[in-house]
Amino acid sequence: MTESMEGMMALGRAKNVVVPGRAMVAAPTLAPVAQLTRDTAELASRLAQGSRRHLARAITLVESTKASDRAQARELLARLRQDSAPTSVRVGVTGVPGAGKSTFINALGQQLIAQGHKVAVLAVDPSSTRTGGSILGDRTRMGELAALDDAFIRPSPSGNHLGGVARATRETMLLCEAAGYGVVLVETVGVGQSEVAVAGMVDTFLLITLARAGDQLQGIKRGILEMADVIAVNKSDGDNEAASRMAARDLRTAMRLITSDPHARRPPVVNISSYTGLGLDELWHEVLDHRDHLDQAGGLAARRARQQRDWLWALVDDELVEAVRQSPAVRAVRAELEAAVMEGGVSAVEAAETVLRRFAADLPASWVE
Repeated sequence: MTESMEGMMALGRAKNVVVPGRAMVAAPTLAPVAQLTRDTAELASRLAQGSRRHLARAITLVESTKASDRAQARELLARLRQDSAPTSVRVGVTGVPGAGKSTFINALGQQLIAQGHKVAVLAVDPSSTRTGGSILGDRTRMGELAALDDAFIRPSPSGNHLGGVARATRETMLLCEAAGYGVVLVETVGVGQSEVAVAGMVDTFLLITLARAGDQLQGIKRGILEMADVIAVNKSDGDNEAASRMAARDLRTAMRLITSDPHARRPPVVNISSYTGLGLDELWHEVLDHRDHLDQAGGLAARRARQQRDWLWALVDDELVEAVRQSPAVRAVRAELEAAVMEGGVSAVEAAETVLRRFAADLPASWVE
């Protein structure tokens, strides 16, 4: 698997390393362990001092797919887990397109910094399914926040990951915490059933919606409403104020209908305006109240522990898929199988079984035992 390959390459114990499912790779060009350790220690030290430049460098490491970078990223993350106990407030921000997520984060971030907080924004940008490219233009919509010294904004391409959440976002949160950012806001691509991925990495899941959204509100689906911890009706100003308050009232009613348990916590619904500042203080109070609710009797620690467990298996899934795709035995028949499936001569089920058999046959005996 990829992790095994990277680890063996970084160790540099052999001139050539044979990795299951991969061709023979040469290791001597990679940095030796001692050098990796020195560089990682220096990077961790600079992070603890709050260096924005070194934070950006560390994030680049965890986003990289190069074997040497991944080896150093693992060492850095292991060191940070030993040296620090994350205490930041992690908030995921999602909502229908046009709900004003970026403008909201820009306004809330400035307000939190004025109150003495350091704010990190991880803005996940949608990647093209055709070219793989991303615009990464979130900073332009958060210009005022980006100009502040206590703000750090990192746009990242979503890649192929479910829900538009970049694979390295979880690790990036740890790096931001290590650099002293007490508030980490994760802005997602949009809203939909796949956006539950972001709820698996934050403490509070914030849903931004609008009045008069019509079918857009229907598109939120019950699944997202069930996962929301706090709901905000944005653009509650000017001629839209009355309609926004009515929408908030309807959402409060919907929250009561989702569960019949009278003791269950129901997500609060707050009217906000990113332009006038209406409701931002109240909204942040609700976020902190939800965190306190989780923290009672160890609920916050248990939630983060479950998130780590789920992330473990998500990583295993990703690594297995990549190992199958890169297996020499699979690559040898891939084009032929794909052509057969497209022509209708072989079903997708039969082709998948062939791929898995080829991959299993390519594994060393020690893996099968």
